[in-house]
Amino acid sequence: MAFRSDLEAVILGVLQAGPAHGYEIARRIEAYDVEQLKAGEGRLYPALHKLEKEGYLASGWEEQQGRPARKTYMLTSRGSVRLREERKRWTEFRDAVNPILGVESHG
Repeated sequence: MAFRSDLEAVILGVLQAGPAHGYEIARRIEAYDVEQLKAGEGRLYPALHKLEKEGYLASGWEEQQGRPARKTYMLTSRGSVRLREERKRWTEFRDAVNPILGVESHG
């Protein structure tokens, strides 16, 4: 990810599909198979903790039979609002830059 806020937006975006633990969040991001979306644990977990601290995510512990419990993250209503704001910011950025780069808008 180019910027921390981009990673945060991607995390919020993948969590709209439902709660997930850190490893699952990383797998959801990797499923898009885009090199620019790769974020290692050294960046993912600090971003998750920051989003939780700021109230955009909530967490709980998921018990697993015979294995340690896993911390699972989910969007809060505040996180859903932030996701909508990030979509708007991204769309405005794309629409402003496309003409400069000579890219036709299809939206």
